[in-house]
Amino acid sequence: MKLKNLLKEKRSKILKRWTDLILDTYPAESALFFRDQKNRFSNPVGYIINQGAEDLFEEILQGIDSDRCSTFLDNIIRVRAIQDFTPSQAVSFIFLLKKALRDEFETEIHENGLSGELLVIESRIDDLALLSFDIFMKCREKIYDLKAMELNNQTYTLLKKAKLIVDLEEQETDPVKGSIDNLNEVR
Repeated sequence: MKLKNLLKEKRSKILKRWTDLILDTYPAESALFFRDQKNRFSNPVGYIINQGAEDLFEEILQGIDSDRCSTFLDNIIRVRAIQDFTPSQAVSFIFLLKKALRDEFETEIHENGLSGELLVIESRIDDLALLSFDIFMKCREKIYDLKAMELNNQTYTLLKKAKLIVDLEEQETDPVKGSIDNLNEVR
């Protein structure tokens, strides 16, 4: 596969272009920080995007292993799921690899008749996009579940403070209530 050899040869240039395109989906100030700050602890988002892009690129070259790709995608998508991205914006980073490839290899593809090989690679990218959407939806469902649980906890706490509900554990440990219950059992 000629295209696969070209992809390996220009791997770092393609990855740089792809990550730049991904970072461009963020506000300008954030994108600048994600690009410039290389420390994984002070810039976890930038690190996750760079590492995830590298891992996903290797998977595309080798052939997609859904389990491994799910792990790589999950790291990136978890970050994008908690941000203000719509579902389509959150998973669009996958399709940006197509743009990076076309930008890099447009002339080689036409001159060397590599359109068929490009379709195979783009099909793998499409598969990743579908997998990404599934992962994104699971992340969003988890976020909504956590928000609902937090709201329930807050409501319960407020009702308890307002003495509109009584905790069963408190009733059982309340000495006065316990004594009355014991008297009723004796009768």
